[in-house]
Amino acid sequence: MIGATILVVDDEPAIHRFLTPALEANGFLALRADTATQGLALVASRRPAVVVLDLGLPDMDGAEVIRRLRAFTDVPIIVLSARDRESAKIEALDLGADDFVAKPFGVGELMARIRAAIRHQMQAKGETPVLKLGAIEIDIPRHRVTRSGVEVKLTPKEFDLLSMLVRHSGKVVTHRHILNQVWGAPHEHDTPYLRVYIGQLRAKLEADPANPALILTEPGVGYRAGEASEPEKMPPA
Repeated sequence: MIGATILVVDDEPAIHRFLTPALEANGFLALRADTATQGLALVASRRPAVVVLDLGLPDMDGAEVIRRLRAFTDVPIIVLSARDRESAKIEALDLGADDFVAKPFGVGELMARIRAAIRHQMQAKGETPVLKLGAIEIDIPRHRVTRSGVEVKLTPKEFDLLSMLVRHSGKVVTHRHILNQVWGAPHEHDTPYLRVYIGQLRAKLEADPANPALILTEPGVGYRAGEASEPEKMPPA
């Protein structure tokens, strides 16, 4: 993970002035692109570990950039954008982005998302029979979940839901995708049903279900598995 190349595709010079030293301070190699065309070329030639992508680029909409990237690479894409519409987030994630961070953002949060994206990519290359999330261990073959070594009884659907979220640890997973994968296409719009199951998992797994740290909500979009941080916000450019 240390020394991994992170490509930032953004047309705002202030973002690069802010992120380049932050990435280097966290042990990454920063690569800069000011346009979508430059970004696509650098992904093909330099093969970065993660792409941090702004949606509002001067030469191409970010959604089209994601489409083109997904035509030839599975590099993790973290969308970094001032667009706060839920529809924009959902479109980016459904097109293949791995995560979405809204401007203004906290540098600590973004670095954590980058590290999580790299870990997830590494895990995806070699499926493991035991998944981990904090003190939670999920033994896939045995259908067994423990918290700090103590077994937690889950229903089959709770187990499937938890496993699905942890397999995508560090990524935002949309409501529709979760419902489709765990319950099937006929249920992909049953968001209230999903909320009930998320509440049940939090009650069984979280130290403080009212303030979850393991199963996090992305309002209006979906859920993510992973630790949350709330660092100081960067002011708007």
